[in-house]
Amino acid sequence: MSYIKLKNGTLITPFRSVRGGTVVIQDGIIAGVHDRDVDVPDALELDVKGRYIAPGFIDIHVHGGGGHDFMDGTDTAFIKIAELHAQYGTTSLVPTTLTAEKDDLLKTLDHYERATRKNRRGANLLGMHLEGPYFAMSQRGAQDPRYIRNPDPAEYEEILAYSSSILRWSAAPELEGAVPFGRRLRDKGILAAIAHTDAVYDEVLEAYENGYTLATHLYSAMSGVTRRNAFRYAGAIESALLLDMDVELIADGIHLPAPLLKLVYKIKGADRIALITDAMRAAGMPEGPSILGSLKNGLPVLVEDGVAKLPDRSAFAGSVATANQLVRNIVQLADVSLLDAVRMASTTPARIMGVASRKGSLVAGKDADLVVFDDAFTVSTTIVGGTIVYSSPQTASTP
Repeated sequence: MSYIKLKNGTLITPFRSVRGGTVVIQDGIIAGVHDRDVDVPDALELDVKGRYIAPGFIDIHVHGGGGHDFMDGTDTAFIKIAELHAQYGTTSLVPTTLTAEKDDLLKTLDHYERATRKNRRGANLLGMHLEGPYFAMSQRGAQDPRYIRNPDPAEYEEILAYSSSILRWSAAPELEGAVPFGRRLRDKGILAAIAHTDAVYDEVLEAYENGYTLATHLYSAMSGVTRRNAFRYAGAIESALLLDMDVELIADGIHLPAPLLKLVYKIKGADRIALITDAMRAAGMPEGPSILGSLKNGLPVLVEDGVAKLPDRSAFAGSVATANQLVRNIVQLADVSLLDAVRMASTTPARIMGVASRKGSLVAGKDADLVVFDDAFTVSTTIVGGTIVYSSPQTASTP
């Protein structure tokens, strides 16, 4: 049997933090979580020197990183993105597409399935997220308008039949055909989410009743309070806050300012919020010109001020955040406890994606997906399925 022992850590459990704790890994599974040092003969031993040991971060909405995008059309892009985000504590992620032609989506699904079999040193790939193409043109943000369209049963049935790797799908619920589309996804066990939408409350409520249980990147490309013929209507933002929906937050410190982070946390709580990077290819890269989406036909963007922007600077075009930054920001900007921050980065995303029985918390019997970080939220070690996929030079280990 293969053992790894992490000792002298501050453990972030589902209920409390424990100083001087030890985590024992056996054959890829968490074998023990202890409030003291324990003897494990022949284990690979890591002294984390008081750093935090937490469940690995689960990013349920990410487009790229390290100079690669999931729409690039290569298996390598998937693998390199998974490896890049693992360096920042992500142990599981959901690769996300952009609005595109059907054939490009099918090819991306092919690359996902091949890359999953090849991925050895990166974050675990949970399944695909199709973001679009069924969006409101008025809320397209950086999505390419050439490919935006209404839900087409012939098209989405072909895509659903083509691959079993689709885990979630985001769409605007007010579009013609969006409600039956949501019901179809629910019947297939696929998470339906509202996104890039101009919907008002009644439309969001109907969508919620028909399978849409998540709000994709709340506040971004989403309607707020609006007026129609002098009457005010709650938009998609207020509807998601009011209904019993889960919500995503891009907690990069730029997409949403501190007051909005605090507001959402106050209303929804840590059990309904998933922190996401929404990272594009420039995550982990120097600032400057970049491409959102495929290198073949993606949109030119400019990365500056810690965020991707359209060239005319009229809108954001995705973040360049990493998961450890999300946790740091929600703690420092929104006055959230570290336990709740980790819950929003690990436990809640695991529940939303249906993998909480094996991931998302520091509990014996679950997958050994762990992250070790310090008070500055700098990651020193990332473990995926019991394999150390990232270790900083400062991390000490002994046989």
